[in-house]
Amino acid sequence: MDESTTRRKKIDPKLYEVGWEQVPGSEILNEQRAYVIAPGRVEKLKARNPKKVDYILEYNGMKLAVIEAKSDETHVSIGVPQAKLYAEMLQIRYTYSTNGDEIYFIDMGVKDANGEYVVPSTEKYVDRFPSPQELWQMTFPDVNEWRDRFNAQSFNRDGGRLPRYYQENAINNVLNAVANEQNRILLTMATGTGKTYTAFQICWKLFQTKWNLHGNDQCPRILFIADRNILANQAINDFEQFPEDAMVRITPAELRKGKNKVPTSRNLYFTIFQTFMCDDGSGQSYYKQYPNDFFDFIIIDEAHSYSGSSAVELKYQIRRILDAFGTTLLAH
Repeated sequence: MDESTTRRKKIDPKLYEVGWEQVPGSEILNEQRAYVIAPGRVEKLKARNPKKVDYILEYNGMKLAVIEAKSDETHVSIGVPQAKLYAEMLQIRYTYSTNGDEIYFIDMGVKDANGEYVVPSTEKYVDRFPSPQELWQMTFPDVNEWRDRFNAQSFNRDGGRLPRYYQENAINNVLNAVANEQNRILLTMATGTGKTYTAFQICWKLFQTKWNLHGNDQCPRILFIADRNILANQAINDFEQFPEDAMVRITPAELRKGKNKVPTSRNLYFTIFQTFMCDDGSGQSYYKQYPNDFFDFIIIDEAHSYSGSSAVELKYQIRRILDAFGTTLLAH
């Protein structure tokens, strides 16, 4: 049989048999519903040859496994390199290659920040695919309420836009750090990869799940701080899906209108260092008007773009922020 027929007659039934798309919250993402990993090389007549994942197994809003499908006339080992490649790119630990008759399982292992294995990679033949609950337990053996709530909260889809695979990787990594109560997070993404959009989706999930450092049923207070007005203005425009009355742009004009008192009734605050750090007329900086537990999450935008004396000044300003607010920091 060709690959399409193999999938329909052999692979899909094996997945249904163990509960995929039968158990509430479980989904089989295939073809157009799965990722296009990359747009592919531009060929003659601008044709493209994209990398597409055959199957992604998703449960409780989390993508848990990749499956590379081949024809039942092909040896199962042929799909192993692609299965590993897609799992690595998507940062998914478990991946499978199958020809409908045999199933080859790969655990990609777990690496530390230095790229060294803390859990080694393993490979073996298995008799069946895991059920949604089994795959969830394999991936998340420990209970974490906030991780599960973040995963269950869908991305903002207004305008039909969804995160690309590398943006989703970044969002999940940051939110997992938040769920594990890590209060210093560095997110590094290349220029042009949508850092502000990624930050927006992170904030969207924090806002919708009502995560905050105080553990109460209130939306978080988030500070977005940059070094230039153009970046702060761009950010508040990119966050337009939030309610207008939830956001405020802290500017000198806004502060004068408030008689040099900082705004405190919103959830998202956008400003620049120069405004936030300047004297409020009483001999102290504006940021000191906020209690040290006021902000739940702080985003410092474009921190990588500083060099020389600017980098020294930025480091000093960031340290002042960290000393003033015992809160989570995202710098990118």
